[in-house]
Amino acid sequence: MQPSSAPFSSHSSHSAQSSLSSLSSLYERREALALVADEAARARAGSGRLVLLRGATGTGRTALLEAATEHAETHGMRVLRVRCSPQGSTTGADLPVVEQLLSPIQELCEPAPAEEEPQAPAARLWRMLRAYAAEGPVLVAVDDVHLADEDSRCWLIEAARRVDRLPVLLLVTERSQYDVDPPSAGLVHTLSPALVRTHTLAPLSLDAATDLVRSAVGDVPRKWVADYVRASAGNPLLLRALLEDVGAAAAPAALPETCAALYPGAFPAAVSWWLECAGAATAEAARVLAALDEVDELPEGADVDLFTETVETLGADPARVRGWLTAMPRLGMLRCGDEGLPRYPHPLLRDAVLAGWCAADRQAAHGAAAEAMLRRGIPTATVAKLLLRSGTMGEVWATDALLDAAAGAVRDDRTEDAVVLMRRALDEPMSDGRRAEVLTELGSLEFASVRSSAGIPRLTEAMRLPGLPQYRVQAAVALGTALARRGETRAAVTLLRDLDGQLTNHPDLLRTVQTASALLGDHDQTIRKEMYRWLGDTAEHSPGALGPAGRALLVRYEATAGLTSAEAAMKQVRALLAEPADPLAEPFLLGTAAAVAQWADELDEAERLTDRGLTGQRPTLLHPMYEALLNVRADIAAARGDYAQLLSGPESWRGPATGTNEASGASFRFGLEWATGGGEEPWSKSGTTETEGGPETAPTNVEAHVLLALVETGRLDEAWQLADAFDLREAHDSWELNRFLYARGVVRATSGDPAGALGDFLECGRRQSARDVLSPVVTPWRAAAAECRLALGRPQEALALAEEELRLARVWNTPRLVGRSLRVLGTATGGRHGLDLTDEAVRVLREASVETELIPTLIARGRQLIAAGERARARKSLREAAERAERLGAVRLHSAADEALREGGARRTATTLTASERRIGELAADGRTNTEIAELLHVARRTVETHLTSAYRKLGIRRRAELVAALDRAPGSHA
Repeated sequence: MQPSSAPFSSHSSHSAQSSLSSLSSLYERREALALVADEAARARAGSGRLVLLRGATGTGRTALLEAATEHAETHGMRVLRVRCSPQGSTTGADLPVVEQLLSPIQELCEPAPAEEEPQAPAARLWRMLRAYAAEGPVLVAVDDVHLADEDSRCWLIEAARRVDRLPVLLLVTERSQYDVDPPSAGLVHTLSPALVRTHTLAPLSLDAATDLVRSAVGDVPRKWVADYVRASAGNPLLLRALLEDVGAAAAPAALPETCAALYPGAFPAAVSWWLECAGAATAEAARVLAALDEVDELPEGADVDLFTETVETLGADPARVRGWLTAMPRLGMLRCGDEGLPRYPHPLLRDAVLAGWCAADRQAAHGAAAEAMLRRGIPTATVAKLLLRSGTMGEVWATDALLDAAAGAVRDDRTEDAVVLMRRALDEPMSDGRRAEVLTELGSLEFASVRSSAGIPRLTEAMRLPGLPQYRVQAAVALGTALARRGETRAAVTLLRDLDGQLTNHPDLLRTVQTASALLGDHDQTIRKEMYRWLGDTAEHSPGALGPAGRALLVRYEATAGLTSAEAAMKQVRALLAEPADPLAEPFLLGTAAAVAQWADELDEAERLTDRGLTGQRPTLLHPMYEALLNVRADIAAARGDYAQLLSGPESWRGPATGTNEASGASFRFGLEWATGGGEEPWSKSGTTETEGGPETAPTNVEAHVLLALVETGRLDEAWQLADAFDLREAHDSWELNRFLYARGVVRATSGDPAGALGDFLECGRRQSARDVLSPVVTPWRAAAAECRLALGRPQEALALAEEELRLARVWNTPRLVGRSLRVLGTATGGRHGLDLTDEAVRVLREASVETELIPTLIARGRQLIAAGERARARKSLREAAERAERLGAVRLHSAADEALREGGARRTATTLTASERRIGELAADGRTNTEIAELLHVARRTVETHLTSAYRKLGIRRRAELVAALDRAPGSHA
């Protein structure tokens, strides 16, 4: 076979450079091409050598070999080439690679004489090559020699020792990369350095990669180019595959983070081939690292030791793993962090490494990493992130880690995370008792977080598990609470009463179930009567069967039914608190006692009992008394006129040591959150209480208090927004609905709609009377209705209501109830006798320091004095009312006092700012936002808004820009 062109001298550098310039598409490979060109020229001159091109997978060894063979053919060399493969040859030859390499010239070689002995295959093949080279220079190109059979490799090594006197250039490529599996000996490890020239191919530099990217996608921003380079690790193979996937786009775009967004998928296929070439151990290590890299925030302890320990559990040599981690950053496949675990340089590369990995292997890697993390003391929150991605571990440590992480999520108000972690924990082993506890807590969270039936099956399952009866009772109470909130009060009570037969040997648990039944029965007027009739009969015939909590419920019933006084009720309650209480029943006793104490105006004692009861509660469990305690806390704030607290965020309501109330306070928080929601309507918020069918239909006690607080602070428009958020026609029967009806009546009365308000008050009264709630201790609907009837010109009807209100108030006999009833009766009575009644009301309320009732009573007395012609006394009473209203932040009452003063011929009351109003006003005048002021003063943003509203009114301004001048004119403040 004759050469295709004449050989060229090694001194023909101009021709060599010209040829190299035609190969410019091989970025940053000019040095390697120059080496091959020089050695080819040397071979054509009669002195051959072995040239070894080494490099990692994808660095362009094969492309460089193809370019070199093209160059050799152009310059008159004949080319023999072969590409090795892992499968080897199927011909059965002794040296399959060499046989395939030399197969094109076998027919040109003269066969050995018949009388000669057959030569060994290696000698025969060498003789063939030497004979072929005698006719002209030859390039022998062997690609991927590391995949060749051992005999062929030995033949090539021996040939390298002999070609120095032949016109033969041996050009060989070999994969050279640090893998987890120890590599086989390289081709040239036994050769003298004088016999071989070696060149190692490096990843592309940023400049070369930039040129390659822009040649494919045009002039894109440098940041995009950097992303392409990082995603491909500067590896020519991966970079070209990535460009193939994105090149079809009409305009280049930023790289995605997942391979699912790539089409036709050349990049993930190239990464998969890269891993296959690296071997099973390296591929597994790379994928385990990618699995760890998926965790959003690796902890401080996630270092190389953690990774090697994880991979070691999967069977790898930790020393080789460390070496691999050291080598990969030099190839651009990994990036070293600050003393932490190396990470993949781009999420797309990480995703491609994970692509195609079967789910079982990926889950096993996540599980192994989680176990290694736990052994190293890494927080369970991070361990749990990996366990969520793993399969079932079947180990108690996994259960503990998941539940510990769930508890942390609950403490941090991350309810959705807690739910996910608990669901995953149920896949791991745990005792029946522990499973019942987890199911109860999970069911409680699921029910409260979406306000639906999601948690009902969990709670039902928890009840059916064998184990200690207290777990069954705990689950039953939670399930009963959920059913009652859905309006299924009968089902809730029946569920609990059905446990009676199972608890005959556990009297303490039986009393707890009976008390819970009575408390849940409050949601339905018919069941409420049945339950309290049963409690009364039991107390009469077997008082010891009820326990302190059950007897406290009877005291509460008598208080609301108008059958006892505050003094007698508190005496009974304090005696019950002194008795030993069962741990499970104690919350019921404390909550009931707190409610009675609040009605009795023993507000400090009520607050202590509430805090004590909340401290002993697990807020993640549905429990009827948890929300009841929070309701008492709201009642206390309302009794004190603490409107800022009522309108503040939910954090202020939980109090010390109560934790999060995702379980039973979702509805409760609705009213508070909307009041601090930056103008967003409450019914547009995510769905703790919103129903699919329309507006919320189950208002709560706290929302009723929020409504009243909005009215008292002069925010009537917002009050109407909250009032209209509920369709009360669809609401199920509840004492909380009655409270909200009363509050809505106040909104209507304040808005100048006495007829509409009267309808709400009378409906509230009808419902309360049907529940045997006759005392005004809960809702003073008679007094409110009497005022509406006076406004409508029906004084006789008003008088009858006011007299009945006073009669019932004197039964309970607290200054708050008696003073309010005397005020309304005095207004309805009129004349001198009416004024005497109002004077008595002022005296009673002033002595007891009941500001919320004293202020409207002072205003009522002022109006009566004006009517009687006693203007001086009237002005004194009204000015006192205005000053007290100002200190309390009661904007509505302050305006009413001002209006009465003007009607009586007096000038406006002083516009002195309080210390808080002036301080907040000055900060606002300095340009600070309401949020900044709230953070600076450690108060709720709504508190800031309330004080600013009051300051604007006092200063007679409407805009923030007027604050500076108005504050300069304003008189000094008082505390």
